[in-house]
Parts: sequence; structure tokens; C-alpha cells
Amino acid sequence: MLGILGKKLGMTRVIQDDGRVIPMTLIQCEPNEVHQVKTEEKDGYPAIVLGFSKLKKPKKTKKFAHCREVRIEEGEEYKKGDTVDLSKFNEIQEVEVSGISKGKGFQGVIKRWNFSRGPETHGSHHHREPGSIGACAKPGRVAKGKKMPGHMGTDKITLKKVKVMHLDVKNNVIGLKGAIPGPNKGLIFIKAKAA
Repeated sequence: MLGILGKKLGMTRVIQDDGRVIPMTLIQCEPNEVHQVKTEEKDGYPAIVLGFSKLKKPKKTKKFAHCREVRIEEGEEYKKGDTVDLSKFNEIQEVEVSGISKGKGFQGVIKRWNFSRGPETHGSHHHREPGSIGACAKPGRVAKGKKMPGHMGTDKITLKKVKVMHLDVKNNVIGLKGAIPGPNKGLIFIKAKAA
């Protein structure tokens, strides 16, 4: 299993020879350093911990702004201090991408759950309200999981089978088809099965 941490740069587009315009998100993936190696004997499973964005003033326990654990296959060999870069993604066609979605604060049911609005005229007082939320005396409470106004965004979103459109190993940039969750300069984790 391959994995790398990166920073979302923004979106652009690719114009194909037949005139089709395909949106693409660019992600800057500076080489990640292997911060820790986990083994079957010591930890119960083989994995590596990748460090991204080295701190200017590292502490004894914290040397990177972001760390992420990646499971590895039994044959793969890594040592502490090794680097993982985009050259390992040369043969990869599709990846799995995770990011934290943009925060939108407290939102009503129309924006949050795509509810329909009520009538605007003829004395109606029901415009953007959610409507009835409960049953009768039995059960006498609001059902769990009811779609209501509340906090929206800042959720971990994972997209699977995202196509790799562009790979620039020299400049540490990867281009993925479509939109990727999170704001520009947000942390993105890319994972792929080794070819």
C-alpha cells in the first residue's frame, strides 16, 4: 500500500484533443519522511508513519506538522529517515483521496439536507423552516438521526477510484481528476495499492 501526504494547490482544467474539458485538482506532495517503522513482532502489524511539513523549531516529541500511518505489505522494507515521493506513483492509475471538507458553520435544513422551501406568498409563514419534527404521544420524542439544522462541514471525506491525470515528479505535483475535498492549502492524504 502506497501513501503520501500533500497540500491542495487548487483546481485547473485539461482540454483533450477531442475538445472535452476535464477539471483537475493539483496537489503538492513534497517528499514525506518515514518518521517511525512499525513491525509485526513489536506492534502486531507492519506499518510506517509518514511525516509531512517539517517544523522550523522541532521539539523532542514533535518534528512534523502532520503525521499519518500507512500499512505496508510484508515484503516492503523501510528505515527511519527514508523518504517517500511521487516517483512511487508512476504506474498508478487510480488512488483513494482523503481530506477535511470546508467548514460552513451552523446551517439550516435547506442548505444542509437539501429540503424544499415552503410557499413565499398568500400569507404563508412557512418559508425555510424544517416543518414537523415529531410523532404523537407515542413515542413522545424526536427520533434519533432526524435531519435538522446544525453544524455543517469539517468532516473527513474519502473519495475512492480517483483517476490520476498528471504526474510531475520533478516539481512534486500530482493532478487528480475532479474536485478534492478541503480548501486550498488544506492537508490531503493520497493512498494507492502498489502495482
